Amino acid sequence: MSRIQHRGIVESLESDVVKVKVQKESACAACHAKGLCGEKGAERIIEVRTPNAQEYCVGERVIVALEHGKMGLTSLLWAYIFPLIVLLGVLFGAHGLGFEDGTAATASIVATAVYYVAIYLLRGYFERKIKFTIIKE
Repeated sequence: MSRIQHRGIVESLESDVVKVKVQKESACAACHAKGLCGEKGAERIIEVRTPNAQEYCVGERVIVALEHGKMGLTSLLWAYIFPLIVLLGVLFGAHGLGFEDGTAATASIVATAVYYVAIYLLRGYFERKIKFTIIKE
């Protein structure tokens, strides 16, 4: 199974969390998911839960990896595909029920916002499902 990997530097440590600052790499240009990826900025912080977080030091170079198979697809579905289905489903459903265009559009935007609030409230579930691993470089 292939893995998505980023090189980074340990930014901070907590009891069981290592926060790693990763730079967007040139390899992103060749990635098949580059158009859908939320990786727009030059750098970002990834939180890696690990029972041996104290083995790392601030400033240490590490590699953060995500198994590309099921977890990558799961992230893509929950972040982009399902909200699109909610948006279009409510839009066409409300329009099909006879609501005016403005009302149907507003309802679809509100439904999508509710979807993202629900995702935010369920973030603990997703943190347990989508796991990063950390390796010393």
